[in-house]
Amino acid sequence: MTTLSIDVRRADPRDARAIAGVHRTAWISAYAGMIPHRALVQMIERRREDWWRRAARGPSTLLVVEVADKIAGYATIGLNRVRELKQEGEIYELYLLPEYQGIGLGSYLFRECRAVLSGLGMQGLVVWCLEDNDNAVTFYRAMGGMDVAEGMERFGEKSIKKLGFVWRS
Repeated sequence: MTTLSIDVRRADPRDARAIAGVHRTAWISAYAGMIPHRALVQMIERRREDWWRRAARGPSTLLVVEVADKIAGYATIGLNRVRELKQEGEIYELYLLPEYQGIGLGSYLFRECRAVLSGLGMQGLVVWCLEDNDNAVTFYRAMGGMDVAEGMERFGEKSIKKLGFVWRS
């Protein structure tokens, strides 16, 4: 019998290539047909390997989830950027490769993000996602988030509503 290892850890600059690949694949899977193609491609192209190498050095925290030593997803976390919301922590991004979705890995990564933020002394959590991203909305509701805020995000000529989910400590 083989034991499958699953680990969440802080990213290292050496992980940049793998994270860039996860980012590209996960974003195309999540947003193709939702975000205009040109805007989506531009967003992805801005985050090549060098960008992720710098991101691994901070100031926000970049976590990766590994399955059998392969990076299957990532999350970026830090201080809440919207002062009108009382929660101190924020998950800026949480993405998995499509083949790792729906098996509990996202929930595991989410809980680890919360634990890291809590360990840094941050009370409460906020996450923003596009309202049209049914998978993300369903996921954050299932994780106990309450959608209490709205905003708009502009992608080229298109504006899309986003929802702010919060969790109390």
